[in-house]
Amino acid sequence: MDWIFWVILAVIGAAIIAASIITYANRRSLPTPERQEELEEEPTPRHGSDTVVLDAELVEEVIAPSAPALEQPESPQSRFARLRRRLSSSNNVLARALSELLNVDRIDADTWDDFEATLIASDLGVGPTTELTDALRRELSIEGVADPEAARGVLRSELLRLVDPTLDRSLNLDSEEGKPAVIMVVGVNGTGKTTTVGKLARVLVADGRTVLLGAADTFRAAAAEQLITWGERVGVSTVRGPEGGDPASVAFEAVATGTDEGTDVVIVDTAGRLHTKTGLMDQLGKVKRVVEKKAAVNEVLLVLDATTGQNGMMQAKVFSEVVDVTGIVLTKLDGSAKGGIVVAVQRELGVPVKLIGLGEGVDDLAPFDPEGFVAGILGE
Repeated sequence: MDWIFWVILAVIGAAIIAASIITYANRRSLPTPERQEELEEEPTPRHGSDTVVLDAELVEEVIAPSAPALEQPESPQSRFARLRRRLSSSNNVLARALSELLNVDRIDADTWDDFEATLIASDLGVGPTTELTDALRRELSIEGVADPEAARGVLRSELLRLVDPTLDRSLNLDSEEGKPAVIMVVGVNGTGKTTTVGKLARVLVADGRTVLLGAADTFRAAAAEQLITWGERVGVSTVRGPEGGDPASVAFEAVATGTDEGTDVVIVDTAGRLHTKTGLMDQLGKVKRVVEKKAAVNEVLLVLDATTGQNGMMQAKVFSEVVDVTGIVLTKLDGSAKGGIVVAVQRELGVPVKLIGLGEGVDDLAPFDPEGFVAGILGE
């Protein structure tokens, strides 16, 4: 029976050895903890394909920022009514002069002299001042203002004549079939030129037009970024180039892009100063010529700071000699501005004031309304 004992012992030993071999093999086939983590992070291929397909929604959530809610610009029709109220409450030299004239009990020679001097100080200009004073002298008795309302009516009529409501102040946005209307905006730095471009885009968007911006002021740091920010707020794209690049190339590309995309209006912001030997005026002339190879330039709007007075008038003369200015945008007309510049700049250039800015708000740019302007000046 001894052999039976040894057979059993041998079977048990063999079983133990076999179990050890199987356990060792299983451990060899399992991944290490590090490899297990890698496997858990790897995407699973689709069945029957070697192509790895990631979860599209997950990727979009990670790399695509959510689009900001677009702002709704104020309609052009309601803007000037609000700006008119602000104008009537501003500390305007022209408004003060007219108010003082209406509130005196007796108008004598000294009163007229003071009135005339104040009008000249309001940037109205010598010619318009003389016209207005002579007209009021004829209408108002030198013995005094017997009827203040009648006097106010005379003032309103004469001021309106000087501002000239017959001028066409609408933006020319007619264009050839398949091409956008093009607006060039010019002016020296510090007048609010780039800000005006952004605000003008809001005016046009509120009017139901599609707009594209061209950041051709390539010589001022952050000018393109400023314009991009303005555009993004109302869903308007901006074409830009490298800092210090050729402004004419950027302007041309903006118009070409607007043509391809079927955009209604392309607004081109231009440089206010350059750091190269090429003069600013020569560069602006080049920009206009290059753009016209692609589409006609409908408007050249000159942005002037209304607080600069005669300096602004000198700027206007220089710009008009180079790029054929078609309209004026007066910024900062509230506060310390002298309202007479509206009349003076129109007389000097022979082109109308088309837009005015009365504040820092995003919708504080409005089409110029002569009747509303005069009413605001008179505090009505």
